[in-house]
Amino acid sequence: MKFLDQAKIYIRSGDGGAGSISFRREKYVQFGGPNGGDGGRGGHVIVECVDGLNTLIDYRYRQHFKGKTGVHGMGRDRSGPNGEDSILQVPVGTQVFEEDNETLIADMTEVGQRVVLLQGGNGGFGNAHFKTATNQAPRHANPGQEGKEMWIWLRLKLIADAGLVGLPNAGKSTFLAAVSRAKPKIADYPFTTLNPNLGVVDMENDGFVLADIPGLIEGAHDGAGLGDRFLGHVERTNILLHLVDGTEEDVVGAYRTIKGELKAYGHGLAEKPVIIALNKCDALTDDVVAERKAALEEAAGQEIMILSGVSGEGVRPVLHKLLKEINLHRGKEAQPEEDEVSTSQGWQP
Repeated sequence: MKFLDQAKIYIRSGDGGAGSISFRREKYVQFGGPNGGDGGRGGHVIVECVDGLNTLIDYRYRQHFKGKTGVHGMGRDRSGPNGEDSILQVPVGTQVFEEDNETLIADMTEVGQRVVLLQGGNGGFGNAHFKTATNQAPRHANPGQEGKEMWIWLRLKLIADAGLVGLPNAGKSTFLAAVSRAKPKIADYPFTTLNPNLGVVDMENDGFVLADIPGLIEGAHDGAGLGDRFLGHVERTNILLHLVDGTEEDVVGAYRTIKGELKAYGHGLAEKPVIIALNKCDALTDDVVAERKAALEEAAGQEIMILSGVSGEGVRPVLHKLLKEINLHRGKEAQPEEDEVSTSQGWQP
């Protein structure tokens, strides 16, 4: 299945059905008169968040979605049924924007969430609605209201707890494959990853979802390389894991390149908590690792983790540190034991 995370579509709600003009005329039956029914409401356009989808590929081959027209009213006071709604099924994490691709209409974050994007036109009143004591035989009815139309953008942002960032060929896909059952494409050349990948990391009694996005290069915010369009998939994460290729000569420059691109992208990515790890340490001597770790710590102003996605060295400490930060955002703080009694409050019944 191809991965598609953005689509532009046209939506239109259904027109309301027209009211009916009808009169009851039956021989030997009293109380004849107007009995035209009302028209039905036009179909809404609804976006619904469903389980089992992870891409917007369905909207590549179909871009027009319209609600059905409401059925017209009929004689004998019969109202027309409402038009059938047009339901857009989207995966969790989809955002709906107006045509300018900036104004947010809906953010679909939970399975089962439904939002009415366009309401169908109201049905028209039949002539029975206009019957009064002074107008006992009205000969007019209302037409149904027209539906509304607009172009919208659907943009998918994967929902993950932690995100992997780094330069191309920094070992992000190898790390994801080592800690989860995900099977991303791995090769010894840059830009192996062309689409975001998700993996579930299982810890002892807990776990989290890790997102791997294609590598960034300098100038990605201006469209260089694959650009920064995939950074939207780590906007919802609680923490970032920044992998720096330890085999690079200038590890400080690699770190500053990614940091600059995150800052240029905005949306709060530069302010997120980040764990910086020097990857591929199995291919380096201890002296080189110590030297490059010290240089990174001086540039970043924080502790640098050492790991190797291939050999597994240092992977578990990084995962535990990620999980600790994620649990803080989840609100999982240490709770006191049930049998522990506070002595400061004294005895209470």
